[in-house]
Order: sequence, then structure tokens, then C-alpha cells
Amino acid sequence: MKKIFALVISVALVMSSFTACSSKSETVKTGLAVISSADHSSKDAGDTDGLAQVDSTAVAVLVDAKGVIKNCAIDVVQTMINFNNAGEITTDLAATFDSKQVLGNAYDMKKASSIGKEWFEQANAFADYVKGKTVAEVKGIALEEGYPAEEDLKSSVTMSVDTMVSAIEKAVNNAQDLGAQADDKLGLGIFSGIGSHSVNATADAEGFAQAYTHYGVVTLNKSGKITSSIIDASQSDVKFSAEGIITSDLSGADFKTKTELGDAYDMKKASSIGKEWYEQAKAFTDYIKGKTVADVKGIALDDSGKATSDDLKSSVTIAIGEFLTVVDRAGLAAK
Repeated sequence: MKKIFALVISVALVMSSFTACSSKSETVKTGLAVISSADHSSKDAGDTDGLAQVDSTAVAVLVDAKGVIKNCAIDVVQTMINFNNAGEITTDLAATFDSKQVLGNAYDMKKASSIGKEWFEQANAFADYVKGKTVAEVKGIALEEGYPAEEDLKSSVTMSVDTMVSAIEKAVNNAQDLGAQADDKLGLGIFSGIGSHSVNATADAEGFAQAYTHYGVVTLNKSGKITSSIIDASQSDVKFSAEGIITSDLSGADFKTKTELGDAYDMKKASSIGKEWYEQAKAFTDYIKGKTVADVKGIALDDSGKATSDDLKSSVTIAIGEFLTVVDRAGLAAK
């Protein structure tokens, strides 16, 4: 009887240990990538206004130690700035632009879709499709001129995905151990507007239409606490003449984010704490780790959008209003 009792206890302990090990979540890497272009829809001014349109595709991923994608979020924002044949920007400089995920049904692609699916539905279907795959497997997805060619994918995604594939590869390559777990929710948020460098053209100088976009990634645990986050931003310029003719070589444009620019962004010399933009963005993400999205939204800012608390000001002196916005949007989108 004693032997039987001891055996039962041993089995119970083993099962308990197995359950504890099984319930422990796997550590994963968090990655973000942005690919921007302006050569698809931009056009010169004539009898109608010209258009400087920057399309930014953003992808967030969670990746395990074997390089398998555990979660994925995809979004695109189209920042559209008009200018006339006198080289004057005609779009309200205070205008902001919602991403395709935020626009939802208002993007109004469904009526042109052969499968009756809106953009966000197809993007989410593609994000789900790449889960469980490696980058090599994602790059191996059969495409015809950028469109899915595989029957199991064509049933839910009929739009072009080649840029998404490139962004997924880039996001996985960028991924770092930031504290996320495999069962955390993943969210991606975007906020875009017209940058302050945007200016009309003159007889002596080209005009600038600048798409200024912020990107935020958060992972949330079951308690709603941020376990990892990434912040980035891009300033994409399209130049035009006093006659409203685009002078930028858009086909060869290489729009980098501020993090990709690194020290070349060259903000450090103007920083009161001697820190480059990417260093301050990283300090901000370190600061919000362990907080809820509501906590982040409650960070006190002055009239210029800069933090007022001493513990944050010591490492972040840049304006962070847009940081709070994209973290909020990422939190709302997290799944």
C-alpha cells in the first residue's frame, strides 16, 4: 500500500511539473519594418493639382528562436499632399491621414474585390497565413506580378502582397529580444501627417511635400501590461518646382526611417542630453515597459508635446505626443 501511495504521489508531482513547464510561455523577438515609396500615384500639377503620395507599408512580427513567425500585423498608410501649378501646397498642413486598418470599410475596396473582401480583411488574412512560417517559406509563396498564385491563399487574398512579403522579411531580420512572450497580443499603430519641412516652391528654391509618419508596436500580456514596444518614424520628402513639376527621382527614392538613419539623422548635436533620436525612442520604449496603454496615455506633456516628469526628461527630451498616439492605436489593434 505504501508503495502504491508513493507511486501515486510521484506521478502527481511529475504531472504537476509537466503542467508548470507547459504553461510557461516561450520568449519571442519583436520586430518592426517600414517600406515607403512615392512612385505609384504621385503626379505633376497641370490643370488639376499635382500629388505627392507616400505609401508606407508597416509590418510587426513576433518570432521564435527558430525563426518561425508566431504573430504578425500588417498596415499601410497613404499620405497624400496636393500642390498646384504655381508650386503651392494646397492641402491643409494640419491634415492627418488614417491607415488602411483604421479606415476599415471606409477604404472602400470591397466593391472592386473579386472575393468581396475589404483591404483590412485581406491584410489580416495574409498576416494569419504567414503565422507558423519562416521567412524562407514566406518568400517562397508563389506570386504572379505581386499577386498570390496559390489557391489556398487566393481564396482570401487577391490584392498585391509583394511589398508585404519584403516588409515581413525585413521585420523578422530586425526582430530583437525585448521581453515579449509567444502568447502576448501584438499591436501595430500608425499616425501620419504633413511634416513641418513642407514648404511652397519659389523661383529660387524647390518646394517640399513631407510625409511625416510615426509607427508604434506593442505587445501586451494577459494583464494588459506592455511587455515590449518599438517606436519609429519616417520623414519622406517629395520635391517639386515652382511650376508644380515633381523634381525628385521617385523611382530610385530610398526612404529610411529615423531608426534606420541612426546617427546620420544628426540630431545629437542639438540635443540637450546628447542623445540621438533613435536613442531617445529606445529610452521611451524602455520607460513604458510594464505599464498599461492607459498609463502611457496619461504621461504628462507640456504644450510642445514634451514630457514633464523628471524621470522621463532625463532620457527623452524630444516631443512624444505622436508616440503616445501610436502606442494607443497599437494597443487598440492588439490581438
